[in-house]
Amino acid sequence: MSTQQSGIQNIQRAAAAALHEHWVLFLVEGVVLLVLGATAVVLPAIATLAVTILFGWLFLVSGIVGLITSFWMRHAPGFWWSVLSAVLGIVVGGMLLGSPLTGAFSLTLVLIAFFLIEGAVSIMFALDHKRELSGQWGWMLMSGIIDLALAIMIFTGLPSTAAWAVGLLVGINMIFGGTALIAMALHARKGA
Repeated sequence: MSTQQSGIQNIQRAAAAALHEHWVLFLVEGVVLLVLGATAVVLPAIATLAVTILFGWLFLVSGIVGLITSFWMRHAPGFWWSVLSAVLGIVVGGMLLGSPLTGAFSLTLVLIAFFLIEGAVSIMFALDHKRELSGQWGWMLMSGIIDLALAIMIFTGLPSTAAWAVGLLVGINMIFGGTALIAMALHARKGA
């Protein structure tokens, strides 16, 4: 056996041991995602509003912090670009907080891109781990396929779906992601 193969097997054993050792954390994360996802599916309009407001605050706070740090380090290269980026964050945050229902449409477009990318990455992750780490790779594959299907669904329903789609689709995504984590955690519990 080559040194490279031995090193790969050692990494695989270490990863499997870490999964086995921390399976409870993965299980808890899966259950939390499942509960939050179910809540968002039952109350999609409220979940959409909550997500829009959360993003509004994230942009606003990051813009304010960015503006403060830009002026604090005003002699650093790229000062005006930092100021522009910070002001943009403040403006976007203010717009999302000022009109969250209108902001939900923009977030819907971002959500489509997110589901497309996450779906592709989840599918590649599942295929990479088909014979390694977990016998439950099929759950991650299914999660990726669901993400791609969600992106297509939300895009075809625009603009009318923007008011409730973000909350509903994030909830569905959380349910499948939580289910995948629970399945992987239960499999990892059995042993390294």
